[in-house]
Amino acid sequence: QLQLVESGGGLVQPGGSLRLSCAASGFTLNYYGIGWFRQAPGKEREGVSCISSGDGSTYYADSVKGRFTISRGNAGNTAYLQMNNLKPEDTAVYYCAVRRITTAQTMCLVTSAHVWGQGTQVTVSS
Repeated sequence: QLQLVESGGGLVQPGGSLRLSCAASGFTLNYYGIGWFRQAPGKEREGVSCISSGDGSTYYADSVKGRFTISRGNAGNTAYLQMNNLKPEDTAVYYCAVRRITTAQTMCLVTSAHVWGQGTQVTVSS
């Protein structure tokens, strides 16, 4: 059984911060690439940040570089997305996803084999 549960979303003011968490149930993340994606109403799903299954290389969308950081938890069954200096255009449903053995770039750009979490809402508004 492969299951992912996101948490940490909410309502924040512009310039604020949130940390999203992704918890794996039934498996560990050691051999999986991990990605954070987002989708706003009427827009396509976007790969925000991903990390490879091997050497830990990372990929970031241009819109979040310098503001967001993806990381693995020490226990091997968690992943995080630290979001700083949030902007209204960051408002979306954020999804965690995993795929066995992949590069960071492929994780964010090719999603046909991904296992997905249920999503968590992030709203940035004054």
